[in-house]
Amino acid sequence: MPDALLNPAELAFLVAARRAILATIDPAGQPRLVPICFIVEAIADERLRLLTPLDDKPKATDDKRALARVRDIAARPAVSVLVERWDEDWTRLAWLRLHGEATLLEPSDVPADAVARLRTKYPQYATHDLESSPMIAIYVGRAISWGALEPA
Repeated sequence: MPDALLNPAELAFLVAARRAILATIDPAGQPRLVPICFIVEAIADERLRLLTPLDDKPKATDDKRALARVRDIAARPAVSVLVERWDEDWTRLAWLRLHGEATLLEPSDVPADAVARLRTKYPQYATHDLESSPMIAIYVGRAISWGALEPA
């Protein structure tokens, strides 16, 4: 999965991560943070993209397209994603911050293998109807990292 934005340690850290924090900007200009599950893929033009589902966990609204993060992205597609590792041994601390543009993919635009890959990474998705749900795609434009990114 080549990407000039990330060195091999950063890419491995990202792919292995179980969760991240997505930051969007709300209508008042304030950051809105939400934890996400995701998969990583290289797309046709060699860019890196994260896919994060709008899953079936309880939400403030039943309309996934009306979620605050989706409205934020429609108004301001610039987003950041933070992947971090905490450890009591501070020599193991690490984080990777990604900046990019997000968009909502309709189910027909989601790559054929995305749902299977999400279910492999997150078995909890076995009972979620991801096939008929939109997903957020985050196109990474810049990456910054710090700390011990190498695996333990």
